[in-house]
Amino acid sequence: MSEQVLRNGNLAARSRTRTITQIAMLGAVAGILMNLEIPVPFLAPAFYQLDFSEVPVLVGSFAMGPAAGVLIELVKILVHFVTKGTVTAGVGDVANFLFGCTFAVPAGLIYRFHSVKSRKHAVAGMAVGTVLTSVVACFINAFILLPAYGKAFGMPVEAFIEMGNAVHSSVNNLLTFAAMIIFPFNLFKYSLTSVIVFLIYKKIRVILKGD
Repeated sequence: MSEQVLRNGNLAARSRTRTITQIAMLGAVAGILMNLEIPVPFLAPAFYQLDFSEVPVLVGSFAMGPAAGVLIELVKILVHFVTKGTVTAGVGDVANFLFGCTFAVPAGLIYRFHSVKSRKHAVAGMAVGTVLTSVVACFINAFILLPAYGKAFGMPVEAFIEMGNAVHSSVNNLLTFAAMIIFPFNLFKYSLTSVIVFLIYKKIRVILKGD
């Protein structure tokens, strides 16, 4: 009996070590990817840039559950902060963390807590995460983040509206900025992330615990 208990304890310890290692590795990769930003001038002003840092976060959320996804997201932000610093007085980093969790946590919940995990559940989770994040980002940007950016950099909100109007002529206030700029940008970003994860699903399946 004692040998069995010891064996179980060793297995549990190895499992914890593996989980911690995977979280650290995926977070480091995500942090590096966060540094590789791509402007999308056809969708949004230059201060909104596309990156693929949520791909490792989503993989981790599928593999180890939504709590692990949150930790990977946190490691990602820390790695990004250490390697590149912040040009947004921390506002952008907090926003990136919140939106990343809003995307990965629902996706991980829907995928992980089905008795039979499948591509269908992964796609459903990613779809819910994409739409939810796109909607949440609209309200948080319009009522919290953009005013916070303006206060941090001494810019009136009207300056953001003008930049949005240069991309889409219908932008004339914060609400239209959210509807015409923020929503399409995030829908594009998280849909693209979902497509990438979908395409590499078979290759990463071997590390998805429970598959």
